[in-house]
This record gives sequence, C-alpha cells and structure tokens, in this order.
Amino acid sequence: MHATDREAGPRIVAAAITYVAPGSFINRRFAAPGIERNTGRYESHQVTIRDGRGIEERFSLDSNGFMLFGHHSAVTDFFDQEQVDRIYPGEVVETVKSLTGATRVAPLGWMVRTSGDMTRHKRQTVGYTHKGGVQPPAGEAHVDFTPGCAEVLARRIYAQVFSEGTGYSRFIVSSLWRAFSEPPQDCPLALCDAGSVGRDEGVPNTMFIVDQLPDEEAMLGEMPNEDTAMAASIFHFNPAHRWWYFSNMNRDELVLLKFHDSDVTKALRPPHTAFHDPSIPGAKPRESIEFRTIAYFE
Repeated sequence: MHATDREAGPRIVAAAITYVAPGSFINRRFAAPGIERNTGRYESHQVTIRDGRGIEERFSLDSNGFMLFGHHSAVTDFFDQEQVDRIYPGEVVETVKSLTGATRVAPLGWMVRTSGDMTRHKRQTVGYTHKGGVQPPAGEAHVDFTPGCAEVLARRIYAQVFSEGTGYSRFIVSSLWRAFSEPPQDCPLALCDAGSVGRDEGVPNTMFIVDQLPDEEAMLGEMPNEDTAMAASIFHFNPAHRWWYFSNMNRDELVLLKFHDSDVTKALRPPHTAFHDPSIPGAKPRESIEFRTIAYFE
C-alpha cells in the first residue's frame, strides 16, 4: 500500500510544529532540573498530523521508524523513582529484544515528562545527570542523537556493558515512550514518518547538562568540549514531512521509535515532538515516560 493510500482515511489535525529556523547558527540545548532551554532560533509551521488509530498495524520500525503496541507494566506509579528503577529496566530490555530480534539490549536510562505544573519538580541538584527526573515535553522537531553521536555512544556502551561480547553487525538506538496520564492528553507525541525525511536532513543541537541554567550571554558564549559533547538533531521545515500521532494513548500502550539504525537499508529515524492538539477541548496534562536503549545484533 502506498503512503498516499494509507493516509486517505485517517482523522487529521491541523497543528503547529516547531522547526529550527534557517540561519540559526548557535544551536545548543541546556537541561537543568525541571527546565530545558534552546539557544537556537525556531519557527512554527502549520502542518497536517494524521491519526494512526485504526491502522496501527501498518506502522513498523523498519519502514516508518516507529510502531505502536500494547504492553502492561508492573509499575504502578511512574513518579516513584525507586519503583521505576527496580521494575522498568528489565521490562524495557525484554520488550525491545522481543520487538527487534536483537541479541543484546543495553538500557540507557529514563525520563518522565509532564505538561502540567513543574513547580514541585524543579529541585536544585548537584551533579545533575538528566536521567530519572521530571522534565517538560520537548517542543521542537528533533531526534535525540545525531548519527555521529549515536555511533560513538553505541561503541562506548557495548564496550562498557558487554565487554565479553564478540562485536556487533548492527545496532539500533531507540526509545520506548508511554503516556501514563488519562487520555485525552493536551500535548500528544507527533512522529514524522522516517520515509519522508532525507538522510542528510538535520543539524546538531549540542546538549549541555547543568545543575542550573546559565544566563543568556553564557549560553551563547564559548563552551568547553563542545566538539565532543553529545548532540541531538534538529530539523528545518520540509513540506514533504508526513506527521502522525496516536490519539488517546493510555498507560497500557507503548511507542517504540528509532533514534538511529546502522542498517542503511532500513528506516533511519523519525523526528518527533510534542504538539498541542487544538481539536480536543479540556484535554488533560500529559504525563509520559521515555526509556532509551541500544539494541545490538551480533
């Protein structure tokens, strides 16, 4: 089935997606407890976002870069860090291994995001690591790692976690994403079909993890070790991009989405972002958890 055939029937939403603006040259993202800020210039574009409800089975990791499936977690409170740390990593590793067919899966850590009141989550932290905390939803079209950063990370994690391994022929960096607040949520996750995104699209947005946000002048000034820091990919507007979402997600559903796939014959990565759904009055604040992994094929 061609993409246009598949897209003829789904419910559609007209909404704004935020892209990096042309001519934005200092692109950095600073993350502190409960707050994140970009230095780049961004602009909103009205796009059509199609609802994948009713045709979930037509999306696959290798063709579109994402998929939706059912999964019940034994975690009862995703704001309980101890409970999540104790239960969730094992669930995630087994789920990713089953869905991808990978030989080994390394957990990278998790993050809860909410569009609700962040006041109680903005705690001063020394040595903040940007894992296991609560942050606001990401507000721009992005992929969490550049291809180069994904390659570096995969080599490093394999050597650290699977030192007895014999090497790998393929790896996938991905995230398992779950909304655990009641639907409908005010800021669903929008996913751009990887087949509509050119492999040369995306510019680096260097990530800096800090205990407290610096002032604007410091954020734009010279930063040590910027050349070797991890970076996400952010994207310029492209009218060819095909955006999707899954309405009314509940806590027993997961989206698996790629950040990078070393197999160039498969879908590479879908840009993604939170978006405001103007068609749902009275929607509830979104609460979600994302868990990053690297799947290795030996």
